[in-house]
Amino acid sequence: MRKNTFISKEALTGSLKDYRVPNGIDLIARTDAFYDWQQERRQQTVWPYARTISSPPAANCEALSDANERLSGVNFGSQDYMSLASHPKVKQAAVDAIGKFGVHSAGSAALLGNTALSRELEQSLSEFVGGREIVLYPTGWAAGYGAIQGLVRPKDHIVMDILSHSCLQEGAKAATGNIQFNRHLDLRSVKSKLQRIRQQDSKNAILVVTESLFSMHSNTPDLKGLRELCDRYSAMLLVDCAHDLGCMGENGLGQLETQDMLDGADIIIGSFSKSFASNGGFVSVKTRAAAEYLRYYSATTTFSNAMSPAQAAAVLTAVEIIRSQEGKTLRRALLSNILKLRTDLSRAGYEVLGVASPIVPVHVGDEARGRIISKEMSAIGAIANLVEYPAVPLGQTRFRLQVMAQHTDRDIETIVTAFRTCMDMTYTPGDLKQAASRMKVENRRSSAA
Repeated sequence: MRKNTFISKEALTGSLKDYRVPNGIDLIARTDAFYDWQQERRQQTVWPYARTISSPPAANCEALSDANERLSGVNFGSQDYMSLASHPKVKQAAVDAIGKFGVHSAGSAALLGNTALSRELEQSLSEFVGGREIVLYPTGWAAGYGAIQGLVRPKDHIVMDILSHSCLQEGAKAATGNIQFNRHLDLRSVKSKLQRIRQQDSKNAILVVTESLFSMHSNTPDLKGLRELCDRYSAMLLVDCAHDLGCMGENGLGQLETQDMLDGADIIIGSFSKSFASNGGFVSVKTRAAAEYLRYYSATTTFSNAMSPAQAAAVLTAVEIIRSQEGKTLRRALLSNILKLRTDLSRAGYEVLGVASPIVPVHVGDEARGRIISKEMSAIGAIANLVEYPAVPLGQTRFRLQVMAQHTDRDIETIVTAFRTCMDMTYTPGDLKQAASRMKVENRRSSAA
């Protein structure tokens, strides 16, 4: 029997934007308004965030909601794209590392935090990305932030895609006030910004910042076009490859490989939290001098503890698998799953955004509708992440489905059926009373059954 499904208007309206700049003299008390709104959504079971997984992040999993309600079913909410988080070799490598080195690095990379495993990982990653220098970071966010904060100085300039990740934007803010945002994937906008900067400043550096795969839109930039503009205006190109490195491309090098741009990027950022089965990240540069500079001037590596031995061992083994024939087989299985999911969703009449990648965004639009769909999907055993503002603009709510190599055709058919079932139960913003009424009818039908 399903619970009463009436949902209050307060739980279906509003966004994080309403509480982003609280007012008042009391720094702590002024957070109450956000918490009250969050609690209303939580009590109405339309707060789909901060879930707790209680099994491996596999194609099917067990989890708890933020309100401790049990969830189970097909999992399209985890970013274990290559299905390596539970790979026997990866798990054993972590266990062996703990046995030899303990559980903690106990220091920053600058102060005795490295292990033989982290040094070996640097070498393995260097070989993977064409012989570049590698600097390891404790998280992928730290790598993105630290690459910009560590190299850019106050008189320098940054031209950044407007949809660049939080870590890149925050790193830019920490480095300089000279930040210009170009329209998303728009080369003409980039050219205009660069031209204007160089007309006024011919002495200081410019860093052009983009991502190889934008995680909320599943789209990619013209990297060669950006390289040509950088060459024309004496700028450097930074590419954050968090979501496609390891899992896309014949050899696992993502858009850098697909667009033949591995050598064209001056700075490459990678994250281990997607395809590499661990936390952590890295920055790749072309010279030893730049790498050494980052090690001592990039705050998020100098003043953070280094990756733990278990993390380094897990990533090292993941890299070995990714570069092997098994890795190629997993990538082919992943791509097959991606294409099937996108095709099945499109045939069912849903708007699937972007290009084929492990991220499959399904457009919903209205926040209220998205919250109802998320609630209903969880109830029928389909786990997927609802994305609202500020991760996407207001009114552009979507589900970000994340595909794994080990998903089966049945898993994909299950999530598509769940969308069809739950989207048919939802309505437009002006129909909240009608929605509540019709969901009560559904509730009575379930009770009668």
